[in-house]
Amino acid sequence: MTPRAAKAPGPTPRSLTRGEAAHTLTASFLGWTLDAFDFFILVFVLPAIAAEFHRSIADIALTITATLAMRPVGALLFGWVADRYGRRTPLMLDIIFYSIIEVLSGFAPSYSIFLILRLLYGIGMGGEWGVGASLAMEAVGTRSRGLFSGLLQEGYAVGYLLAAGAFFFVYPRFGWRAMFFVGGLPALITIYIRSKVPESDAWERTRPDRRAITSAIRRHLRLFVYLIVLMTGMNLVSHGTQDLYPTFLQKARDLDARTVATIAIIYNFGAILGGLFFGFFSDRLGRRATMATALAIAVLIIPLWIYPLSLAWLALGAFLMQFMVQGAWGVVPAHLTEMSPPQARGIFSGVAYQLGVLFASYAAFAEALIAQRFGYQAALAGVAAIVTITTAIVILLGRERMGVELHEDA
Repeated sequence: MTPRAAKAPGPTPRSLTRGEAAHTLTASFLGWTLDAFDFFILVFVLPAIAAEFHRSIADIALTITATLAMRPVGALLFGWVADRYGRRTPLMLDIIFYSIIEVLSGFAPSYSIFLILRLLYGIGMGGEWGVGASLAMEAVGTRSRGLFSGLLQEGYAVGYLLAAGAFFFVYPRFGWRAMFFVGGLPALITIYIRSKVPESDAWERTRPDRRAITSAIRRHLRLFVYLIVLMTGMNLVSHGTQDLYPTFLQKARDLDARTVATIAIIYNFGAILGGLFFGFFSDRLGRRATMATALAIAVLIIPLWIYPLSLAWLALGAFLMQFMVQGAWGVVPAHLTEMSPPQARGIFSGVAYQLGVLFASYAAFAEALIAQRFGYQAALAGVAAIVTITTAIVILLGRERMGVELHEDA
């Protein structure tokens, strides 16, 4: 007999008010935004850290790989606690943890210590998405889930945008270490979560015990494997078009720090608009069709994204590329949440996402190695074309559950 989720005694869970749902979405958005901000600080200062530690850019890019590789550990740890004991407290603990590690990264005295701290940061970064996405998607209605999915996911782009702003204003005056000190600010979000965000009603209705969580994962193992493959492809597309792009602008186009930051700000506005646009249309066209369409257009934009010598055309190509790439990503929170069993939603969606990150974690390192031999243009364009086409095919081979109710008893 299949174990059922254990129902805790107490009052019947109530539906969230519109204000409570807004606070929940805001808190999840801010958590993911500042998590991404702390991560993307590093991609802007790779050359500076390499120079100070007397290492190659590929060596420093390896710390990005280390961060990405540890994210499944965080997703497993915090996702399990979130499914077993509720969403709010694990989310607060995770934000405090990654904020502390970010500040300590700014004090790293050597490459070895810096690498260890980025490994630890990966645990915190991996824990945030599954918990935050589950909390947010369980709080919004089915008819507008795609739009809010796009809004939530593009917290990632807003984080990149904030990192670009810090690179523009902080780095030229205070250096790379100060960038990481600013990364301690996300810890303040926990005050907002503690005072404004209620526990998830969907979790209150389900309240799974250990057996219910493990049983749900076993029963949906094939789906779990498919989602890991899907998220591997999506992360290859994202990191393959983002992580080394500022370095490409500095090394291949010989642009100064503020020009690079300006272009990054432009293409992250494109990412935000793309996530909202495609998220909105995924509620009408379906999750898979929307994601595959965005990626197909992205392939056509690659020449404009990499090869123009004109700064204006290069900025336009960067804008359009991230409009499409992050447009496809805008559908991901809704798609993964809908596909995940309610008894294990936090761990199922979070670990699938972060295992995809793990298997794609070599993207920046591989691109850096390819660039050493063939140049940044060939490295970024070739990788982007291959992974984007492949991922679009994987999306079309899958299925979806658009608009499904997220409560177990629905």
